Amino acid sequence: QVQLVESGGGLVQPGGSLRLSCVASGSIFGINPMGWYRQTPGKPRELVAAITSDETTNYADSVKGRFTISRDNVKNAVQLQMGSLKPEDTAVYYCNAHVQRVVGGALIRTDYWGQGTRVTVSS
Repeated sequence: QVQLVESGGGLVQPGGSLRLSCVASGSIFGINPMGWYRQTPGKPRELVAAITSDETTNYADSVKGRFTISRDNVKNAVQLQMGSLKPEDTAVYYCNAHVQRVVGGALIRTDYWGQGTRVTVSS
């Protein structure tokens, strides 16, 4: 099995910064891509940022220029550096990993999610 463990959420004032981290563990052949999503009550989960194994990145328009995603392929980890935070960034943030595993000689691809970490931007 595969587990994703997130850390780094919390309360921050508008204009402040936070760094989210996520580490994947278990029987992993590869992960491509890894990313962060967020969700607020009554709304669907939305992509915040994603990064491929060759470090190609994709950001939601609402966070471009403020958030930076990075990854460590050796540690199966992904980070999200969030800056110039706004109240509308308040949400539960979820780590996502598209994991490749070898099962019975076949390459299996499965999406895994972290448990979520809450980010609150408020004065």
